[in-house]
Amino acid sequence: MRVIIHHGLPDHLRHDAARLYWQAFGGKLGRVLGPERLAFALLDKVMQGDHAIVALADDGVLLGLVGFKSPGGAFAGGGLVDLIGIYGTFGALWRAGILWLLERDLDNHRFLMDGICVADTARGQGVGTALLDAICAEGRARGYPSVRLDVIDVNPRARALYERQGFVATRTSRIGMLRWVFGFSAATTMVRNLS
Repeated sequence: MRVIIHHGLPDHLRHDAARLYWQAFGGKLGRVLGPERLAFALLDKVMQGDHAIVALADDGVLLGLVGFKSPGGAFAGGGLVDLIGIYGTFGALWRAGILWLLERDLDNHRFLMDGICVADTARGQGVGTALLDAICAEGRARGYPSVRLDVIDVNPRARALYERQGFVATRTSRIGMLRWVFGFSAATTMVRNLS
């Protein structure tokens, strides 16, 4: 299968991207951002297409995507106002509090990846590798010396891919009692030098 890398998320693929993102991260975020219909509404509202690189099949089907953060925003960012618009004031406040506890800071010295996901039907076909190569090329083009990502302890398949692609674990942070909310116990920061 030929994989076409495209910088930016085309508008007509927003729904597919939200579904793919939720497929990858809904298990972790479902208790906080659910129910699913509201999570999709939030993703549709906050996704910044210019903070994504997508992998497409020849026929234009979305195979995967990788998001990133920059001083100008994040692929799956958003804030309290966005949460209020979807969940109401009370629903937004408790969700924002829990998400704030999990949030990682913007890294001004390394290019920060903001999630990678590959469609189930495209796994094992080089899509993840192509997206990682693309995000590293984007980081290099923006003048960053390295790319940083975080991987959770219950996703050894992703960690193995990152290690094969030259990412090295630099620290592991435990999330304590939040493990009961998010379904994982720790996140490992991994870095790949671009020089």
